[in-house]
Amino acid sequence: MNGLIMVAQLLLGLSILVILHELGHFLAARAFGIKVEKFYLFFDAWGVKLFSIKSGDVEYGIGWLPLGGYVKIAGMIDESMDKEAMALPPQPWEFRSKPAWQRLIVMLAGIFVNIVVGIFIFWMLTFKFGETFIPNSSVKNGINPGSIGREIGLKQGDHVIAVNGKKVIRFDELTSSKVLLDNTNLTIVREGKTLDIKVPDNLLNKVADLGLEEFISRTPLLSTVVDTVVAGRSAFKVGMKKGDRIVAVNGVPVKFDADIRRELKKEKNKKLIVEAYRGNEKLNFEVSTDSVGTIGMGFNPNEIKLETINYGFFEALPIGVNQAWITFTDNGKGIWKVLTGKIKANKAFAGPVALAQKVYGGVWIWSHFWASTALISIALAFMNLLPIPALDGGHVVFLIVEMIKGKPVSDKFLEGAQMVGFVILLSLMVFVLGNDIFKAFIQ
Repeated sequence: MNGLIMVAQLLLGLSILVILHELGHFLAARAFGIKVEKFYLFFDAWGVKLFSIKSGDVEYGIGWLPLGGYVKIAGMIDESMDKEAMALPPQPWEFRSKPAWQRLIVMLAGIFVNIVVGIFIFWMLTFKFGETFIPNSSVKNGINPGSIGREIGLKQGDHVIAVNGKKVIRFDELTSSKVLLDNTNLTIVREGKTLDIKVPDNLLNKVADLGLEEFISRTPLLSTVVDTVVAGRSAFKVGMKKGDRIVAVNGVPVKFDADIRRELKKEKNKKLIVEAYRGNEKLNFEVSTDSVGTIGMGFNPNEIKLETINYGFFEALPIGVNQAWITFTDNGKGIWKVLTGKIKANKAFAGPVALAQKVYGGVWIWSHFWASTALISIALAFMNLLPIPALDGGHVVFLIVEMIKGKPVSDKFLEGAQMVGFVILLSLMVFVLGNDIFKAFIQ
C-alpha cells in the first residue's frame, strides 16, 4: 500500500506541474496569436495516445509515456521535429514569424508558471499553518550527531550557537541547505569552551548514502527521565514508573535518551539490567528487549519547546517567496558542486523512484504533498532554465543570441542542437532512473 501511495502522489504532483507548465507556454503563445496544435500530458510517442479530444484547432490528450508533457507550437523546432512543416513558407500565425521578444516570453512562460506555483503553495501553507520550529535557545541537552557528524568532530551534547558567524535561531538551521551546501563553519560550545568545526564541501556525498540523521539528528537530546510506560510491555511488568531517572544500562552509564536507545538495541531479544533512581532510591530492573531493542517506555518530548509563528494572508507572502528563492538557489548550489567535483552526480540527482520514496513518501498527508509539490515545482523551473538544447533554457539562449546578432540561428543548426539536446536528456533520464533503481533495490 505504501508503494501505491508513493506512486499516486508522484503522478498527481507531476501531472499538476506539467499541465500548469505547458499551460504557461500555451497561454503565452495564444496571447501573441501563435497557433498551438497539441496540448499533451505525457508523450504520445510514435502516435500512441491514451486519450485525445479536438477542440477548435487544438488537440488535447494524454500520451502513454509519462516523461512530462508538451505543447506543439506551430512553426517551432521542438520535440516533433516536423521538418516538412518547417520547409514551408512562414505563416503569420507561426512561432517563427513573431518578433524574438515575443518568442522569448513564450519560452519563459512555463518556467514563470512553475515559479509562481511554487511561491503560491509555500504562501498558502505558511498562511494556513504558520511556521513551527524548535528555538535553538530551548535545546538544553545539545545535539545528537550521527556517524557523519562524529567524523567531522561533533560530539553528543554539543551546542551549536552559530553558522558562519551568524547566530542560530532555529534548531532546524543545523540541517538546512546553508549548512549542507555552503562552505560552512559551525561554532559550538562544548563543556564551557567555544570551538569551530568546518563542514566539508563533500558532506552531501555521505548524507546521500547514510541519511540526514547520520549528520545531526533533527530531534535534540532528551534527558533520561522516563515519561511513559506502556502497559503489558517489559518495562511495565518489572515495575518501572514515570519519573524514574535511568543512569545505566547493563553497567554502561547513560546521560541522554539516545544513549539508552543505543544500548538497548545492542541487546535485542535479551535480558539486561537497567539502573535507575526513583527520587533518592536506587533501583535495578531486569528487563527483556524485543526484536527491535525496545522495552516499552519513552521519554518526555515536551522537554523540547516548540514555537509557532502565525502570519496573516499578506504577511505570509514574503515568507513563501523566500522559501521559493532558497529552493531555487539550493538547486543552483547543488549543480555547481557537481560541476566542480565536490559532489558525485549519482549522489546529487534524483529520479522518479527517489522522488516517490524520499520526497513524497508512503503516507498521504495533504500538507506534506503540497509542500513536496512546491519543492519539485521550483526544481523543475530551475532545470528547465538550464541552457540545454531541447529544454526551454536552450531555446532562450538561441533567442538571446538572435536578439544580440539581429538575425535568427539557422533552422539546420537548431535541428542539430535539438537532437543533441534529446541525447543529453535521454542519457540523463537513463542515468537517474538507473541510479534510483540501484539505490532502492541493490544498495
